[in-house]
Amino acid sequence: MTRTDLFVHTLAAGLLLAVAILSGACTRYTPKPRAYFRIDLKEKDYRYSDSSRVCYFEYPHNIARVVPQKEHPDWFDIVYPTYNARIYCSYMPLTGNLYEVSEDSRDFVYKHTVKADAITQQPYEDPEHRMYGILYDIQGNPASSVQFVLTDSVRHFLRGSLYFNNKPNKDSLAPVINYLRDDIIHLMETARWNP
Repeated sequence: MTRTDLFVHTLAAGLLLAVAILSGACTRYTPKPRAYFRIDLKEKDYRYSDSSRVCYFEYPHNIARVVPQKEHPDWFDIVYPTYNARIYCSYMPLTGNLYEVSEDSRDFVYKHTVKADAITQQPYEDPEHRMYGILYDIQGNPASSVQFVLTDSVRHFLRGSLYFNNKPNKDSLAPVINYLRDDIIHLMETARWNP
């Protein structure tokens, strides 16, 4: 190879290297838009719970577990580890105090009006099984977006509240809220008081 050929090859290699470096330097970085994580909503397999002393009900045992509360033996939580959510369920025996307990529960729901856009109530009745209740949907960014009460109006009163262990954001949580709301409705429809 002559000196001229060597010079031409070196010059060509240098030009290719310069073009590669310059074309790489001109690449622009464009940030991706903000998005939410994809949430995998699993099929539910409902079974009756035997963890509560006051009532039994169906819950999705393949994605949740019923945990009795140590401080209050008649209270329990339905825990959803995958969704970082929990339905707190508290029980009050009635002794002629239905009005006071109902109003206390209603006040608890309406404390969320500070962050709520709207609060809707859906009544529930099952006279055959002595189950009467209300499902509260709290729109906006409240701490608890779904709550419910169940009673037989004489001896039993159960209230529940859905909470997530993270900052409320209606846009990102909406699919999971609707998914767990269905479980709350299913609980209300299948709940039976223990004798």
